[in-house]
Order: sequence, then structure tokens, then C-alpha cells
Amino acid sequence: MTQTLDEDIATIAGISAVPTILEAVAELTGLGFVGIARVTPTSWHLCAVLDRLNYGLSVGSALDIKTTLCEEVQHTRCAVIIDSVEESAQYRDHHTPRIYGFQSYFSIPLYRANGDYFGSLCGLDPQPAQLTQKATRNTLMLFAELISRQLANEVVLVEAQEALSDEMKTARLREQFIAMLGHDIRTPLSTIMNGTEILRQRAPASLAPLLDMMQRSSQRIAALVDDVTDFTRGRMGGGISLNLRPEPHLEAPLQQAIDELRSVHPQREIVAELPLGLTLVCDAARMVQLLSNLLNNAILHGSPSAPVLVSAREANGIFELSVTNSGPAIPAEVQAQLFKPFWRSGIADGGDGLGLGLFIASEIAISHGGLLEVSSSDDATTFTYRSSSINQ
Repeated sequence: MTQTLDEDIATIAGISAVPTILEAVAELTGLGFVGIARVTPTSWHLCAVLDRLNYGLSVGSALDIKTTLCEEVQHTRCAVIIDSVEESAQYRDHHTPRIYGFQSYFSIPLYRANGDYFGSLCGLDPQPAQLTQKATRNTLMLFAELISRQLANEVVLVEAQEALSDEMKTARLREQFIAMLGHDIRTPLSTIMNGTEILRQRAPASLAPLLDMMQRSSQRIAALVDDVTDFTRGRMGGGISLNLRPEPHLEAPLQQAIDELRSVHPQREIVAELPLGLTLVCDAARMVQLLSNLLNNAILHGSPSAPVLVSAREANGIFELSVTNSGPAIPAEVQAQLFKPFWRSGIADGGDGLGLGLFIASEIAISHGGLLEVSSSDDATTFTYRSSSINQ
């Protein structure tokens, strides 16, 4: 079945991990322009883009195929990766770098479910970059493979949706697909993470920044997979899994979550009030996940000039954990939507993730027999988790 341009753009847009993959590639390589292009023998169209160079290209933009190196990739089915055009005997006199003004460049083929050529994962920058190093090249190849796999999975999902007229069956199939996709991503992702650790032990100090970027990118994708897995388990009837046990010093893992986010966002101030000996029967790892999700949300939506406040307490048989950020009030109609999956307010500048953070935090609260609530005024917004601290 031949896909139209609009259908292919919609397919790429339907792969929720694509924005994160593009950001991860940009961080890994240092390139200012990264995109996914649909390439045919006569056309080149952009299906997804991260443009920090302000080239002016957007989703749907077209280029003359004869002016691109993607035409070469289409013919040879081999990746083109250039560290520096000036130092490349093959490309220093090529017309494409002159037209688009780049020094570093890569284009890696992407394939449809039936094996046909789809286009390329590509990127460029006016400055040279170390793209042909083995770790960087292999990671780029892996990202392209993940996109190709998800292209195939999207086709399978669409065909299944068309075959099922019952809305509930269609929804369940989608959730099974998400669960399988999360499982499929974990294997190559574990390879990346393990390889990064091996390289860290053996590589010279000069590669430390690159390895740090690879580690952060892997951790971000792992967090996305965890969110999707939790979401799917909840929707398919499994609920959020818990390992309940008495935690005599819950403040320690909560503090660790805060410290980790401080290291990720060193420019943001986080003020914590966690009493010593904070005791609760709970799943400590899930409570850390709940706090991390709330903190991430507060950092994304809160005023950058004001601290984020975290407090926890236990009194009169009630445990309470709250996260507060400054900023404009959240309208009541928005508050009513905050804990729904895949929902975004549209009032933030942007951010990572799939829109599952608050939903999963709420599901963790419910699984503990508690409740997650939000209150918002012109001065501050507070998310508060409350549950009984007795006989949980």
C-alpha cells in the first residue's frame, strides 16, 4: 500500500518518541539541525525537525532532491557521515555542502515495514563535529533502527485498527502495542547504556562530556519507556505495581530524588523540608517516582526566578507530601485535565516526556490508597499527596 506524504507525516507524528530521539541526537552530536526526511526518487520532504539553527524548515517543507545527499543515501542504502567537509576528499568540492553551508553532516536510511526505503534520519551543522567515532556512529545507527522499527509498528497498528470496528478492542490492541514497543526498546537501550559504562571505564577523559550526553539521553529514553509501561499496565487492568514495606527513613530516598533533579537543573533552586525519621508503609521507589514527576512538572511550569518547595510531614495518622512552585494560576478547566494521560496544557514552552508524569503520579497515589490534589492561586501552585500513615 502506497502512503501519501500526509499519511507519512502523520505516521512520524504518531511516534511519540521521535521528539525525544531528535533531542537526544542533537545532544549526542552537538548538531544544530536534526530531522527525519521522507525521500522518493523525485522528492525530499521533512516529516519531523529540531532546528536550533533557524534554517526556516518545518514539517512538510520540501527541498530539491538533487541538492541533497539523501539522494545518494537512497541510491546506495548506505549512511553518509561527515566530520568535516573541508577535510573530506570526497565532499569538500560537493555542491550540497556549499548550498546549505554545513561542515558536519549525517544521513542514515530509514525503512518501511516491508523493507522499502522511507527516507533518512539526518542532521547538519556549520561547525565540524566528531560523528564518525565508533560510539557516536553506532548510537546514530541504533536511533535510525528504532525509528524504522516504530514505522513498522505504526503500520501494524493502523492495519489492526482498520480491521477492528469495536472501539474497546481497538483501544486494547493499542495498549498491547505500546507494551510490546516498550519491551522492544529496552533491549537495544540496555546495549547503549551498558556500552556507555564500558566506554566510560576505558575512554580518555576527553570523551567524558560525550559519554555524559549519551548517558543522559539513554536515561531519558528509559524514563519514557517506564512511563509507557506503567501507563499500559494500568490501562490493561494490572494497576501500578507496589512493593509495600515499612520505610523508617523515607526522607533518604526522597532527598536522593531531589538531589538528582538538582544536578539535572543546576540553575533551579529546590528547597526541601524533610523531617528525619519519616516513617511510612509504602513502596519507596514508587514514592520517589511520584516526587520526581511532581518536581519535573514544577520545574517545567514554575517561575524560573523562584524556588520550588518540597515538604513532607506525618501528623495525626496522615502522611502529606507537597511540591509548590511560583507562577501564574492554573485555570480551573485546566486543573480538571491535569491527571489525564497524554494531556498537555499548551501553556508551557515545551518539555520532555509524553504527558504521562502527572497521570502516573496520580495512579501511584491511588495504588497507595491516597489522593493527589492540586491547588493554584496567583502566587503559587501546589500538588499535594495525602494518605493514611496507619495500617497501610
